[in-house]
Amino acid sequence: MLDLLPQEVWHDSSTTFLDPFTKTGVFLREITRRLLKGLEDEIPDLQKRIDHILNYQVWGIAITELTALLSRRTLYCSKKANSKYSIDDMFDTPDGHIHYKAIEHMWAGDRCVYCGAKRD
Repeated sequence: MLDLLPQEVWHDSSTTFLDPFTKTGVFLREITRRLLKGLEDEIPDLQKRIDHILNYQVWGIAITELTALLSRRTLYCSKKANSKYSIDDMFDTPDGHIHYKAIEHMWAGDRCVYCGAKRD
């Protein structure tokens, strides 16, 4: 999928990416890996490049709490983006840019109006 994108996107520090159904974080990690290589000339310092990419270019929306934790571990090397073990040292919140919000099902008959799940 990423190979189908124009190569210039990996050299553009203003390009942003969203994985709207992140599960393991591998897709976001691969985006980050390509940006790390592509932005070497523009941002030569590795830590500044990592911080820029993870703070301004890459986002994910997790589908469960577990997939949020897995994605953070894959992308930040820590289940909390603001922990001392995270490769990004700019986040103030544990979520970083991997978001998840638990919502209750809202039933209309035998189906959830939000996700379409069956009641039983």
